[in-house]
Amino acid sequence: MDLNTIEAIIAVRDRAALAAAHPGAPGTAVLAGGTWLFSCEQPHLRTLVDLTALGWEPWSATAAGLRLAATCPVAEVGALPARPGWAAHPLLRQCVRALLAPPTVRSAATVGGNVCLALPAGALTSLAVALDGTAELWGADGSTRHLPVADLVLGDRRTALRPGEVLRAVDLPERALRARTAFRRTSLHRLGRSASLVTGRLDEDGAFTLAVTAAVARPVVLRWSVPPAPASAAAQLRAAVAAGPGWFDDVHGAPDWRRAVTLRSVAQVVQELGGAS
Repeated sequence: MDLNTIEAIIAVRDRAALAAAHPGAPGTAVLAGGTWLFSCEQPHLRTLVDLTALGWEPWSATAAGLRLAATCPVAEVGALPARPGWAAHPLLRQCVRALLAPPTVRSAATVGGNVCLALPAGALTSLAVALDGTAELWGADGSTRHLPVADLVLGDRRTALRPGEVLRAVDLPERALRARTAFRRTSLHRLGRSASLVTGRLDEDGAFTLAVTAAVARPVVLRWSVPPAPASAAAQLRAAVAAGPGWFDDVHGAPDWRRAVTLRSVAQVVQELGGAS
């Protein structure tokens, strides 16, 4: 869709130029892939700040783990080559495939756009939360802060981004990438938007992490020192959701249905990763 109210597109090439562009100003939006920006009318916008001119490397793998630039195309995440010891590698492709979009959109959509849009069904949010991803955030004043992605997404289309703050990258730690994972996704239709997405992670030291997205407005993450029994995991999840975001309700699934399919998925994930019966 044409955005006929746009008066300027500012291609920033360094951090100083980014700050000078005032990405948090009224009528200004950050542009990377633009798949959401150009999907609907944006009559309030006058300026786009183009991050792609910064030339960030899409991804890099080091001894510390995997770094995904905010401008990294979603499709590239799903095509990343496996590295020795990365037992969690299949989860990258599973989460990318959970994004309801054709290949052309996945090739343009970015990690940063998917996370910062903060839709409950955000597939890259699910990946980052499952693997203890940390967001590197660049402030308008030149500061840098780090925040778990699980704490960055506060609700449906709500984040903890401060005015003018921009997501630079998401870092996935090596210890999480070396873990065994399990994945369950449910939607109302075979090609429908995710209504429930449950991941489990069993670390090399035996610690177990359960993450739920899509069925709730913001990510819910639970941790145990050893894999729990399925009934215990389900009970703790019910309590956490009741005390926090509640079960999400929109055209892609009613709350009671989301609760039922999520609890079923939780039991399957725990059993797959060795939870006691």
